[in-house]
Amino acid sequence: MELKNKIALVTGGGQGIGQVIGNNLAKSGAHVIFGDINLENAKKSAESVLANGGNASATLINVADTENVKVAFDSIAKEFKPLDILINNAGITKDGLFVRMKEDDWDRVLAVNLKGSFLCGQQAAKHMMKQRQGAIVNIASIVGVMGNAGQANYSASKAGLIGLTKTMARELAPRNITVNAIAPGFIDTEMTRVLDEKIRDKLVEQIPLSRLGLPDDIAHSVAFLVSGRSNYITGQVINVNGGMLM
Repeated sequence: MELKNKIALVTGGGQGIGQVIGNNLAKSGAHVIFGDINLENAKKSAESVLANGGNASATLINVADTENVKVAFDSIAKEFKPLDILINNAGITKDGLFVRMKEDDWDRVLAVNLKGSFLCGQQAAKHMMKQRQGAIVNIASIVGVMGNAGQANYSASKAGLIGLTKTMARELAPRNITVNAIAPGFIDTEMTRVLDEKIRDKLVEQIPLSRLGLPDDIAHSVAFLVSGRSNYITGQVINVNGGMLM
């Protein structure tokens, strides 16, 4: 229970990897706030934690909306206390070949995946700096490091997130705030389950560990980076990809 009395916000916590990350932090004793643009999904995530004896709540947050983000963070600080942990997990995809990609699809993905992490990170930092402690983890992606055909917008947003992580880490380190990124490889979620079986098989062939990752693989890495066991780690990108990219 090393995260007991810690307040953690997981954006995009209403489903998928975000939900699993939140569940894992709750098991370590944190009060987890599941933030999502779909409040009903966020509430379901929180209810699942509560049913298992953990501490959790839900909040509506549109990470791409400046005012909405500010209101959400101020409400958290007022109802509980300022955040100790922020997991910038919210993200979307709108895939398409670069030469055919619609400008709206580019703008929307960058707004949620990159601007959203900037806005949430900025608000979290303001509170954490006063406390002189905190941990922020940005969920990037393997494609932000190596690129991926059909994902110019998503790859650019995640590459930008890695650069943002390093700058945040340098600026916030004097206040004892760590900022790191996790770059997942291909994870077994709803997003990858819709792929054709032949495509999934080809992906697995490229992975030395011969399997897609699990949401728990990401959640365990997050738990390490926000724990006392990683106090001297900041500005790093942890690649969790089964060896697909070395």
